[in-house]
Amino acid sequence: MKQARDIPKVLVIEDDAQMLENYSRMLKRFGYDCIMEPSSDNALKTLKISKPDIILTDLRMPGSSGFDIISAVKRSDPDIPVVLITAYADIPTAVEAIKKGAFDVIAKPFTSEQLQIVLERALTQKLLMDENRRLKEQLRGTTEVEIIAKSPPMREILALIERISHTDANILVTGESGTGKEMVARMIHQRSQRAGMPFIPVDCAAIPENLIESELFGYEKGAFTGATTSREGLFEAANGGTVFLDEVAELPLLMQSKLLRLLQERKVRRLGSNRFISLNVRIISATNRDLNRSVSEGHFREDLYYRLNVINIHLPPLRERREDIPLLALHFLKRYSVTYEKNIRGISPEVMELLEGYSWPGNVRELQNIMERAVILCNDDYLTLHDIPSEFLTLKDDTLQIFTTYHSAKETFEKQYLQNLIRSVSGNISKAARVAGLNRRTIYRLLKKHDIKVGIDDPSH
Repeated sequence: MKQARDIPKVLVIEDDAQMLENYSRMLKRFGYDCIMEPSSDNALKTLKISKPDIILTDLRMPGSSGFDIISAVKRSDPDIPVVLITAYADIPTAVEAIKKGAFDVIAKPFTSEQLQIVLERALTQKLLMDENRRLKEQLRGTTEVEIIAKSPPMREILALIERISHTDANILVTGESGTGKEMVARMIHQRSQRAGMPFIPVDCAAIPENLIESELFGYEKGAFTGATTSREGLFEAANGGTVFLDEVAELPLLMQSKLLRLLQERKVRRLGSNRFISLNVRIISATNRDLNRSVSEGHFREDLYYRLNVINIHLPPLRERREDIPLLALHFLKRYSVTYEKNIRGISPEVMELLEGYSWPGNVRELQNIMERAVILCNDDYLTLHDIPSEFLTLKDDTLQIFTTYHSAKETFEKQYLQNLIRSVSGNISKAARVAGLNRRTIYRLLKKHDIKVGIDDPSH
């Protein structure tokens, strides 16, 4: 299910600081998030990090020109519309810009209304391109899924996937959030005879209760107020393929009853229609809840549970398969090094020790997030503790003390202690040494070791 869209982002590339401020004020008034980039040569790096919806660029700038920006963006991400602004707007300039792939050209001077109209048109195109790509990925289900693992429990799961993929049995995937339940579902679909048919993921928790039936089963024109056209539901769109019901435990009891009927009869009826449509779909469900408990408490139908749970795959949390952490970390390092055009060769022992010692309550998804942020921050050949987000280094999770090594815990404590000490004495090294019971040379050595920056020290103390 498509989530509510974030505020659209516009990357503005303009070497004139005053113009940048003007653009920022206008764009915020229009309801856009403005990312300002005064250097055209840094624009592509900013593009990869900020991932804007639209690019607004001046034509003539020091370094790369607006034409250069257009060409580079089209090579990097051709779906992002580029609007070119120029004080030299003549027909040849406009023609060349459009040929290179610009969405539109605006001539200076222009009004805020003119800019707003062009941006709205550009955003509409971007949304259509995104939706088209999303639907193609769903309907084809061709994105290759790779599960990185060497731990015994995950190896057993991978072997089970190979055995059951060719069947049409309904499968229930259980496990904590972030363990990779949708990846397992996609892997099963890709290895099945339905691989060339649609794979439709449905986030049951994200669909408002009053819209669930129309989303899943579709509706006919006039079925309710606002139904000006007929529309097929997600089950119908997946005919011949696989429907992945994520967070299936969140379905209301009434919808559970209708889903059970669909599973029994293999037919669906749109809202407002008397006609049944035969379906040939495989159902893979997932939940992070204990469905047995939900059944006993009356929140989930027992007969539906047995229908969905023909084969169960339980994914262990990352803390129970620690052998996979280095593999996953290096996999994400390689992926994001390519994405952000970094040449990072590996992970320092201190960072790997920290990663292996943490309990990962957010599981693989949390590890992936940490690695992406670390790669973005890294400017060296190896990831070090300086590249790890500070909030991760100061985690309050008690399990960090349980699972981390003594050396890693000591390093983390030492850095935190020094940071708090220096802050409390306003950067006065002499006072810090007295408070800590150490000499100034030791304080300086420890500060250098942990790369802690200090303000002016008062030598009189």
